[in-house]
Amino acid sequence: MNAAAPAPAAFPWERVMAVGLGLLRLSPSAFWSMTPREFERAASILMPARAQGPSRQALDALMRSYPDRQGDQHG
Repeated sequence: MNAAAPAPAAFPWERVMAVGLGLLRLSPSAFWSMTPREFERAASILMPARAQGPSRQALDALMRSYPDRQGDQHG
């Protein structure tokens, strides 16, 4: 027996329009001509910065300091 897949959430048009037209102050023409990727990049200025992961060197040092199992040799 297969369970029915949940219906996808409706696209948040009100929120997207509020960000594009209100916060970013895009003209309606500019807003409606943007691709989703362009809009995401423009709106990303309003998002908190993502933390960057550790460098390869730092990751190797952590793996040596805290191996998953006894005797593992990383690097």
